[in-house]
Amino acid sequence: MVTTTTPSVEGKRIIEYKGIVFGEVISGVNFVKDIAASFSNFFGGRSESYEKELIQARENAIKEMEKRAETLGANAVVGVDIDYEVLGADNGMLMVTASGTAVIVE
Repeated sequence: MVTTTTPSVEGKRIIEYKGIVFGEVISGVNFVKDIAASFSNFFGGRSESYEKELIQARENAIKEMEKRAETLGANAVVGVDIDYEVLGADNGMLMVTASGTAVIVE
């Protein structure tokens, strides 16, 4: 499965558009990660625990989007966009959404 943020796949011709596909992941951030992140926030530096959570959520959202494209018979997804949002009363949930257009390329 070719997945790209560009509107086309270089060297390939889009022969059919299958539709817009999405992949969504909502992850809860746990208490231990919050404590580790608060130390990073206080002392400065990067929060490796949050970065890992973000990377995993993004990768899972892309995989989910690709799986949905495959069910439509597509072999590529073009125009991919990734969105991030925090949810919940205490902003303890992270939502990552991947979207793009499922296509068949030759």
